[in-house]
Amino acid sequence: MHFFKLILRNAFRHKLRMALTLLGLVVAILAFGLLSTVVDAWYAGVEGASTARVITRNANSMVFPMPLTYAQKIRQVDGVRSVAASNWFGGIYKEPKNFFPQFAVDVAYLDMFPEFVINDAEKKAFLRDRQGAVVGRKLAERYGFKLGDTIVLKGTIYPGDWEFVVRAIFDGKDAKTDLSQFMFHWEYLNETMKRTAPRRANQVGLYIIELSNPSLAATISREIDAEFKNSQAETLTETEKAFQLGFVSMIEAVVVAIRVVSFLVIFIILAVMVNTMTMTARERASEYATLKALGFGPRFIATLIFGESLLIACIGGTIGIALTFPCAYVLGKVFGTIFRTFNVSATTVAMQVACVLLVGIVSAFFPSLSAARVKIVDGLRSIG
Repeated sequence: MHFFKLILRNAFRHKLRMALTLLGLVVAILAFGLLSTVVDAWYAGVEGASTARVITRNANSMVFPMPLTYAQKIRQVDGVRSVAASNWFGGIYKEPKNFFPQFAVDVAYLDMFPEFVINDAEKKAFLRDRQGAVVGRKLAERYGFKLGDTIVLKGTIYPGDWEFVVRAIFDGKDAKTDLSQFMFHWEYLNETMKRTAPRRANQVGLYIIELSNPSLAATISREIDAEFKNSQAETLTETEKAFQLGFVSMIEAVVVAIRVVSFLVIFIILAVMVNTMTMTARERASEYATLKALGFGPRFIATLIFGESLLIACIGGTIGIALTFPCAYVLGKVFGTIFRTFNVSATTVAMQVACVLLVGIVSAFFPSLSAARVKIVDGLRSIG
């Protein structure tokens, strides 16, 4: 108990220095946590991908569609349980800044995604209404969408003003579920194209394929692509995880840069802490010499310095970690639907704790080594 009191008094002896060091630690640990959360948010789609689904797209690029007739041929491949068409819509809600994912999907699409939790009554209402739409809870809360509301999207890929009626609002099975999506009937899109742009009708952007046996994903993917080899629209079939990684790879340099910056922040605060502890040890050289003269050994002195360093690091780190959660919540609101999820993971907290301990231990290593080696005569000479 007396030993801990001594460490506590030593830590708060220079209040201004302590306050500035703690502030630096709080900012560094908070910044590290938020930057790590941003990286996690980019990979949220990958982490939430199902092994029981594969995605087929045009081999040249996702911007090129595939014929609707492919669906029947895909269904005939052994191991395929169901197939659903999906098209990216890309409409504008009121103004361009209001971005959120919009998909025209088959009715079978929702059955493939058990992570979308939808009330049965609302789901039936959606299925009955050709202009019906299903929206995620996060999206509904952000824009104030309610059941029965009419939503007008200005088409970009598909020109015109498109009216939809909110028939269902879905929640997520877990925290990784994307609740920012807007989905409507693919048939509504296709029928409109038949009237306004016949050449664009019966064209599918993606085929979502549910497998009866996830372990056969690679084999089934090869069979599907072989079926359409040398056709006008050759296909590329890949697992949902690989498909999501394709998007992440487009901005991989940015993600790596964010990760590097997060660790650079920790390195900077480590340098600050080392400097603080070095100054502290140098100022107390006479005190350490006195302790040695009284019979306390180098191990006791080193423990004092390590204890003080870890105490400072833990106080600053604890505050930084605690602030990460409310700050992440606010940032999640600011980012809106840019990220599918923006939650502080257990891994991020574990990394923050590891960084706190690392800073506390490394910062005390060289000052404790120097203090433990100080000679009694040299230390007492500096008194007065």
